[in-house]
Amino acid sequence: MLPINPPQGDSPPGETIVARLRANAALHPDRLALVCGAARVTWGDFEERINRVANTLLLNGLQKGDNVAILSANSIPYAELFMGILRAGGCVTPLSSMASSDALQKMLTDCGAVAVFVAEQFFGLVAEFITEMPLKRFAIDFVHENFQDYEAALAQASTSDPLIPIAMSDPFNLIYSSGTTGTPKGILHNHLMRAAQMDRVTPNGYDDNARTLLSTPLYSNTTIVSFLPTLFGGSTVHLMSKFDARTYLEIVEREQITHTMLVPVQYKRIMDIPDFDTFDLSSMRVKFSTSAPLRADVKADVLARFPGTLQEYYGLTEGGGVTVLAAHEHPDKLHTVGKLAPGNDIRLIDSEGREVAQGQVGEICGRGPTMMAGYYGRDDLTSAYIWRDAKGHVYFRSGDMGSFDVDGFLVLSDRKKDMIISGGLNIYANDLELVLLADPDVTDVAVIGVPSDAWGETPLGLVTLRVAATRTAKEILEAANAKLGKSQRLSAIEVRDTLPRSTIGKILKKDLRAPYWEKEQP
Repeated sequence: MLPINPPQGDSPPGETIVARLRANAALHPDRLALVCGAARVTWGDFEERINRVANTLLLNGLQKGDNVAILSANSIPYAELFMGILRAGGCVTPLSSMASSDALQKMLTDCGAVAVFVAEQFFGLVAEFITEMPLKRFAIDFVHENFQDYEAALAQASTSDPLIPIAMSDPFNLIYSSGTTGTPKGILHNHLMRAAQMDRVTPNGYDDNARTLLSTPLYSNTTIVSFLPTLFGGSTVHLMSKFDARTYLEIVEREQITHTMLVPVQYKRIMDIPDFDTFDLSSMRVKFSTSAPLRADVKADVLARFPGTLQEYYGLTEGGGVTVLAAHEHPDKLHTVGKLAPGNDIRLIDSEGREVAQGQVGEICGRGPTMMAGYYGRDDLTSAYIWRDAKGHVYFRSGDMGSFDVDGFLVLSDRKKDMIISGGLNIYANDLELVLLADPDVTDVAVIGVPSDAWGETPLGLVTLRVAATRTAKEILEAANAKLGKSQRLSAIEVRDTLPRSTIGKILKKDLRAPYWEKEQP
């Protein structure tokens, strides 16, 4: 791996998350650790289950640093597996249940997972190839002749802590981007990166008997950055296996939820519930938003009607520069994503890699205590992602464009990369374009993000067709979506006579997007 050397300041983290959870269980074994539906697990029982998972993996040959994959909806077993893999010295590889079967096979091949834990709900995604792969297979909640039964395996394992020594440099998790072409990129975080994020625990009240409701999937960094601090703080994580706005509000009221992490589309759906104001949400202390910009009008609505503070985070799964907007403190800055978090630095650069002047738009490059170790097995991709300042310090290039206002608040503008964020999940336009270009009737294509009330934005395919083509846009759409993962599917296809291009042949996506977004401008 390339040396990243993130800055850690005068007080680098000295305790791993694994060690803190062990201490929390000893300190208050009878406190609730996990709640999911009707299931409720105390810290003492959580500790025993973590140890059973760790010992099961060790009995099945896990070696320090091995990757172990999980394909499941949010559940109690998912949380147990997450922490049990770490306690055994393994690296958690959470797989996206929205990825295509082909992409999942590529992820498992790329990471060389030694074991995979699969829930019945998503077995169909891996059924065609998983039994041919050289790894241990565990069925979380179903029976299959080629899988070990999860509960039966744990029943045979010891509840004693294996006490595997964990170093800050050891791998913690491997999060894959979802794609249908090529090999998806694996973002590798180590224990140092995750331990550095725990500086937010006390300031955000995660260690004050917090009850954190998480409704986004645990394969997403969005969820993990709230899941881990809650456990580190010795508090209680409430998991939703599937998000529903009304159910979410019912849980907040019933369980007296104090903390939550939501993506923008969820805030919109929650605030749009007709009888939202009839729910007792007075227990809520802190609400977080990340993964995509939260629209200023939605922030204002949340501040006006949803109790508790609102904090928006801007950052990348890869890590680097982080900004925070305490929206409740800066109602005049709701169009921004806030100011630099402590210990973070962001530089804005032009296309030549030179820093731009104050107030000008540039590509956002970030550096901070929480930076990935690199793209798994891909030093070439990691190197391409790096920008260095005059002192040689490593910054990560975000592909996002932005500027700082006179008060130091970051204002996002057009994204340099053609990434679409739909429902809080990243969709790469190039992946969709390659699928469309494989269609024999398509001669040119551009995929852009357009506004969506349901998802924030959604991918739209703009295509030109060969002269003799007789198929309809609907038929081309159905053929493409059949090859894409659920989270990537195109909302529509529009046929154009030509697509605008620059003098050097690049499609002018900004021009294509403009008509769809004009009505969204304030």
